[in-house]
Amino acid sequence: MSQPAIALQSVVKEFPLRRGTAVRALDRFDLQIADGEFVAVLGPSGCGKSTVLRLVAGLDTPSEGTVTIEGARPADLVRGHRLGVAFQEHALLPWASARANVELPWKVAGRPVDTARVDELLELVGLTGFADARPRQLSGGMRQRVAIARALALTPDVLLLDEPFGALDAVTRRRMNLELARIWAEERITTLLVTHDVDEAVLLADRVVVMTGRPGRVRHTESIDFPRPRRTEVTRDPAFHEIVDRLTRLLDESDEPGHSDAAA
Repeated sequence: MSQPAIALQSVVKEFPLRRGTAVRALDRFDLQIADGEFVAVLGPSGCGKSTVLRLVAGLDTPSEGTVTIEGARPADLVRGHRLGVAFQEHALLPWASARANVELPWKVAGRPVDTARVDELLELVGLTGFADARPRQLSGGMRQRVAIARALALTPDVLLLDEPFGALDAVTRRRMNLELARIWAEERITTLLVTHDVDEAVLLADRVVVMTGRPGRVRHTESIDFPRPRRTEVTRDPAFHEIVDRLTRLLDESDEPGHSDAAA
């Protein structure tokens, strides 16, 4: 790999507790993501996977080690509005239309709104006919589409997704996975997804990283070689289910009390 788009090297993250103690969320965590690559991170609850994303987003800083994006600090990309983020909670402005929510990044950046790009993004996420609708008038899946369109608004170098469909029902979530696969195939932005859904990770990613229990380290990396664009047929492929079963077993083992992974 040439200079990676995202690099976490020997990252340790500790959160202070009372009386001078601390909990170690990440321990010597290493991950490199190539330009234009889609990487999904899986791990048991509390393993630190959302901490990884917060470090890349510049919302936290490592206790030890380094986090860089394109060789620079995450804060530099944040200041340049070159980082797109979508969380489980869509955080749309409830009084604003879908179009106005997508326009927001230009206004925050102090730039003229690119109306052609807004139209393009609304079409990309399948919401052309709902541009004037308020969030309360949209389904959960539609609200997340608006949030993803907003994250892509300024054509960021990196897209960060933290359980973006975690609050949706199973049927809507599967539909949104396929929509995200289609959107990503068109945009090809370097993407880091944090999820607890193994099927989602395998469907969307070029590589899936499985973390150990806390303190989180990289336990296993799985390359996903299914051709793109990926559609429903992929999920019926026996090879898809073999990968899902293997990663699920690794997760189950990592979540067992007292489990340690010396090889991680």
